[in-house]
Amino acid sequence: MISRVAIQARDFNLADEIDTLRRNDPRVGAVCAFVGTVRDHSDGAPVASMELEHYPGMTERSIEAMIDEAQRRFDIHGVRVIHRIGLLQPLDQIVLVAVTSAHRGQSFQACEFLMDYLKTQAPFWKKEQTPDGSRWVDARVSDDAALARWGIAGNNA
Repeated sequence: MISRVAIQARDFNLADEIDTLRRNDPRVGAVCAFVGTVRDHSDGAPVASMELEHYPGMTERSIEAMIDEAQRRFDIHGVRVIHRIGLLQPLDQIVLVAVTSAHRGQSFQACEFLMDYLKTQAPFWKKEQTPDGSRWVDARVSDDAALARWGIAGNNA
């Protein structure tokens, strides 16, 4: 059985992850996947690299709990969340959220729900390297607003 959550330094292959998630599950009629990548700019400044840290064990438990919540809220079959850590460059893949269900609407909603959660509540710390030096990335109030539409209060306002 595939693990629902992976926190890893190595890259992932989207096609392989989707294939593994839906393999041998004839109930699946829809797969929704979101892949986030590192941008070369942030808040108007060039970004040379991004370094991600996490709290091992706590991060996985936090994401597992939100997957459980997504399964309570939506009629979904499978979920796979991969979040990379370590030093990443612009264009590198940073996160994958993939969800299977019988119909597309539930997959889309669950995928968006999980991504909104990851942006605000998962215990990751991001540091960008810019021409002016390194800076920690703060969560945005707009990310809290996205989470609020699911009835979850963020803590970045």
